[in-house]
Amino acid sequence: MRPTLTWEPTGEDFPRTTSLDAMVELVAAGGVVVLSGAGLSTESGIPDYRGASGALRKHTPMTYDDFAGSADARQRYWARSHLGWRAMAGAAPNDGHRAVAALRASGHVAGVITQNVDGLHQAAGTAPEVVDLHGSLDRVICLTCGDLSARTELERRLNEANPAFDAVADRVNPDGDVDLPDTAVRAFRPVDCTACGAGVLKPDVVFFGENVPKARVERCRALVDGATSLLVLGSSLTVMSGLRFVRRAAEAGKPVVIVNQGHTRGDRYAHTRIEAPLGAALGEVVGRVGAGAPNAASILSP
Repeated sequence: MRPTLTWEPTGEDFPRTTSLDAMVELVAAGGVVVLSGAGLSTESGIPDYRGASGALRKHTPMTYDDFAGSADARQRYWARSHLGWRAMAGAAPNDGHRAVAALRASGHVAGVITQNVDGLHQAAGTAPEVVDLHGSLDRVICLTCGDLSARTELERRLNEANPAFDAVADRVNPDGDVDLPDTAVRAFRPVDCTACGAGVLKPDVVFFGENVPKARVERCRALVDGATSLLVLGSSLTVMSGLRFVRRAAEAGKPVVIVNQGHTRGDRYAHTRIEAPLGAALGEVVGRVGAGAPNAASILSP
């Protein structure tokens, strides 16, 4: 059975607004947990999956079963991801990431869960640690021995194994790979794990069709259970890994505000649904709630 990659609105017309008042009220009260998705990173040049120009319109992400079950699929993934990593590693946090960091520093936001694998919340200075629900592209795991290593070290080894690899691509996808012709893929040489000698290496991210580690899910549940409200930023909530936390908050009677360009699968659970560009909207919220602690102000300035 293939994982859920797309979702179509049911036709129910849930109210939407462009006013930020509900988000300002929510954040001003404190105790907010943020759940962010790919829409927060589009202003950093990383496309989302399901927006008007989303990656799924042209690109089918790798699934766990395909990756684990096929050497050809792994060769295709690593050729494309090796090239995509250059763009992902060079992406910078945008105003939205900096605003979330400022709100975390000022104490208005109690925690951050992100569905993104790009590390941009951390690069913006959000602390303490962000929960990377779907993992992070800057780590690599061996499926054979479980060894974790840095992506930078893998990239060094891949460069050594592929000195003539000179493919180029115009667009990076949210999962960190790009589209390449078959000729470029066939010429690419993946590498094995150095810890066990021959293990299969995989980015330490949750592929479509793969389960989020149980301990990570429990950390997210604890954050949501301890929150006074949930603020969803830039996610269509198509996949259950994120939607379940929206349902959990709503079932506990906690306000849910969703800020997204377009319908989401969680609209029925939202107290308010806001249509607004995230960078500008979040910057305005920072100003209106007075997130003016010295460290917050320095984070917000690029």
